[in-house]
Amino acid sequence: MKYNEYKKLDLPKIAEEMLKLWKEEETFEKSVSNREGAKDYVFYEGPPSANGLPGIHHVMARSIKDIFCRYKTLKGFRVERKAGWDTHGLPIELSVEKTLGITKEDIGKKISIEDYNKACRKEVMKYTGIWNDLTEKMGYWVNMDDPYITYENKYIESVWNLLSEFYKKGLLYKGFTIQPYSPAAGTGLSTHELNQPGCYRTVKDTTVVAQFQLKRNEKSDFLYQDLGPEDIYFIAWTTTPWTLPSNTALAVGKNIDYLLVKTFNQYTGSPINIILAKKLFYKYFNEKNAELKLEDYKPGDKEIPYRTIAQFKGSELEGIRYEQLFPYAQPKDGDAFRVLLGDFVTTDDGTGIVHLAPSFGSDDFRVAKQNGIGSLTLVDLQGRFTAEVTDFAGEHVKEEYIEPDKFNTEFKPVDVKIAIKLKEENRAFKVEKYEHSYPHCWRTDKPVLYYPLDSWFVKTTEVKSRMMELNNTINWKPESTGTGRFGNWLENLVDWNLSRSRYWGIPIPIWTSEDRTEQICIGSAEQLKSEIAKSIEAGYMDKNHLENFKAGDFSKENYETFDLHRPYVDDIVLVSPTGKKMIREADLIDVWFDSGAMPYAQWHYPFENKEKFNTT
Repeated sequence: MKYNEYKKLDLPKIAEEMLKLWKEEETFEKSVSNREGAKDYVFYEGPPSANGLPGIHHVMARSIKDIFCRYKTLKGFRVERKAGWDTHGLPIELSVEKTLGITKEDIGKKISIEDYNKACRKEVMKYTGIWNDLTEKMGYWVNMDDPYITYENKYIESVWNLLSEFYKKGLLYKGFTIQPYSPAAGTGLSTHELNQPGCYRTVKDTTVVAQFQLKRNEKSDFLYQDLGPEDIYFIAWTTTPWTLPSNTALAVGKNIDYLLVKTFNQYTGSPINIILAKKLFYKYFNEKNAELKLEDYKPGDKEIPYRTIAQFKGSELEGIRYEQLFPYAQPKDGDAFRVLLGDFVTTDDGTGIVHLAPSFGSDDFRVAKQNGIGSLTLVDLQGRFTAEVTDFAGEHVKEEYIEPDKFNTEFKPVDVKIAIKLKEENRAFKVEKYEHSYPHCWRTDKPVLYYPLDSWFVKTTEVKSRMMELNNTINWKPESTGTGRFGNWLENLVDWNLSRSRYWGIPIPIWTSEDRTEQICIGSAEQLKSEIAKSIEAGYMDKNHLENFKAGDFSKENYETFDLHRPYVDDIVLVSPTGKKMIREADLIDVWFDSGAMPYAQWHYPFENKEKFNTT
């Protein structure tokens, strides 16, 4: 082969000539076909979403991937590279909502789910031409003639098949737990989404040490021996004052030493008796003030006297009841407003007494459930106080959720308003700004709440040991990636929250009877067609949505005779073996499951390419 000679360096011209040569001679295609029968090097193309323009970071990542594939080809391997398009998920939905000038709450009201999803389907392939052009110009070798597309029915069918296999093995279950939830996105998040770089950010919040007044009775009477008729308060610190209206319990450490202290409230000047952990005493009291006399104090004095009255273990405080801090509503699902023992209580910060709002914290929820404590969920899914919270009804608990045009010179975040109210009512021991790390939604950049949700989970903890074992066999570069960030994530693995309360994505293929005693997980289009036929016989449906689908025909045309997205699957009613009506579980699946299913779904496995998949 004769190589061209150049009198001056003209890289764009050289690139143009090289690309033309590769195209004319089908160099990439032949690099694969000429290796027929050789050992396969399996490469998975992590696909872009074509609703966004490519950037330099895509060029960098693709260049690195291309190097490995070309190297393995030169080493004699057969390296197939199948392109793909990531088409579901929140970025597409948020982009469509912005274009249409709507929010999630408008879907089904101002716009039908059908029209909304049509807009998503159109939006997601908007820049396909630009992506294809970049792919070719940068010399990235990948088969773009037959890409996998995650919104196509074949891909969805493979994902459903995987889920049905999980279901058969008992690895799919529905549970009510406290989960990361993004009000801005309108959906729950999984733990691995929160673990992405940049999700935890340093913020400065208003914090409150609130005073919870004890109820005097036989259980608490020993605390009043040296006080007579005076009131006593537990003091508890929180970085989220908006959760205080939903407080239903306090937690102390069983073996932690606590002190009963006589002092004054710095804001009202009122005499008070408080209980806090001994180890944290000097965080709130100046040692120099020990000599000051209580009777000499005047409201407004900067130096506040104190006197220790008694000391006791946390175990002695268990079961003591206290007055509700904000009596807006009463829990209906259990007892409330008493002191519990918690194994998570420490003396690292705060007061050694933890305020529990079971609806907004996993530890809170766990210990409350163990002790029969009820919950109050006084914040809605948009991140606003409910109507019961009369002083702050409709206000967002995080100012980041508020539209910029709503801010004015008189604006105060709701945490500040709560702190002011507590100060005025002699129920705030200390209010201050505090810098700490707080989780944010990776897609909207808005703060996350921990919220009680009904969700479907993949029981990943069932195979945790096996995953850790396999992780140790991977040749991580650098090694710290596998042993550090990823290894730590596996060590602390929790079950995967699969549910997403959205519209554009792969629907959960589970139908459940209204009394929740019978259920079916659909694993194929053929099975769905068969189950609909049974439902028609039972009188629950009058038409089969897949009537034109022919099982065993894997042509593109056949798989375009139906749609497995919402709202079409929502309209499907199935019948249980005992004749009960079964409705589909409303949620979609996490788009990361779409991605994780790619090794199977890109080949429409196990419906097609079974031998190919099993031998590579």
